[in-house]
Amino acid sequence: MNDEKKKQALAEEDKRIENSISKIKHRIAVFSGKGGVGKTTVSVNLAYGFQLNGFASGILDADITGPNVAKMLDVKDQVIVLNEKIIPFEKYGVKMISIASLIDPGQPVIWRGPMRSKVINQFLADVDWGELEYLIADLPPGTGDEILTIAQKMKPQYAVIVTTPQDVSVIDAERAINMARKLEIPFIGVVENMSGFVCPHCGAVVNIFGEGGGKRLADEFGVPFLGSIPIDIDARISGDSGKPVVLNKPTGEVSEAFTSIVASIENHFKEEQLSSNAMHADEKQ
Repeated sequence: MNDEKKKQALAEEDKRIENSISKIKHRIAVFSGKGGVGKTTVSVNLAYGFQLNGFASGILDADITGPNVAKMLDVKDQVIVLNEKIIPFEKYGVKMISIASLIDPGQPVIWRGPMRSKVINQFLADVDWGELEYLIADLPPGTGDEILTIAQKMKPQYAVIVTTPQDVSVIDAERAINMARKLEIPFIGVVENMSGFVCPHCGAVVNIFGEGGGKRLADEFGVPFLGSIPIDIDARISGDSGKPVVLNKPTGEVSEAFTSIVASIENHFKEEQLSSNAMHADEKQ
């Protein structure tokens, strides 16, 4: 393919991406400065929290080299392509796409950055998302190419930064906040995961990773602190069994924490809409 044809192909892909995201009202990127903080757990349960509130939702697994969303939803089938469009899986009422459905189980994805970004572009351009109220992008840890691609192509309006209370996690989350700002994602919120272990026998909370790190981080950067999520055995069991904890144990402490976080994000977008409506009303006068 010569340079002119490459440019034309990229332009056509960009048009498909624009058409796709124009049908998605709220786009949220979930990322962190380091791995192992429960970013995918947060992504999945946020999507289902919105769905429980009556909003059409989807999850884009943008962690190309470590895709875990399919496991957490027990999706094992291969994707279907119909009329040149990739049909996303729908599990418990939420749409989902992941590269895990395109490779053999256990197969490593040994690709350079441009190839990983190309897959994300395809997930945005060629997946038949339809009309969604919320699309959650579960990003890989760090500050690599995939995050740049999501910021430039998906154009998220909100970044959810996931950290644990531990100082080393908070330090890396600082980098994630600064990156979100450099990428000009308009709004940022912090979630503290693994904030305490809830004893299944006595209900006592043990702060294994310390406490308050997420709140201090949010205060330092002047961004909303969305809430804390405790460590709970049922949340781990739910993730391993392929059913999000907000569905599997809706009255538990972890689910209540997610419900509160979802409400905070929904209220943010409601306020933004009211502000936008008021501004347009003033312009007409």
